[in-house]
Amino acid sequence: MNDGTLERRLASESLDAHPWSNGPGVVYGVHRHDFDKVIVAAAGSIEFDLVERGERVDLAPGDRLELPAGTAHGATVGSAGVTCLEAHRPAGTLPDEPRRLSAGDW
Repeated sequence: MNDGTLERRLASESLDAHPWSNGPGVVYGVHRHDFDKVIVAAAGSIEFDLVERGERVDLAPGDRLELPAGTAHGATVGSAGVTCLEAHRPAGTLPDEPRRLSAGDW
């Protein structure tokens, strides 16, 4: 699935997604946002650590993670690097719990 297809799918939900990329092994420390976040892996892989929930969420191309505002999370980029599309929404737009959707489920 290419970025254009993913961007169109997100746009159909009125989500204005912006791409970002990182090389292999980049680590994001645990942090929170004051907005809801939708992240879709376009290439490569990334693992999110939802520390307060004791969960790890792996994203491969086409997979989506919805993070409500205030969700503590960190991330580690996979061995091939990653390109993601990310969109922000006002806090309270998403359900209260993080949700992972496989490529074929959204």
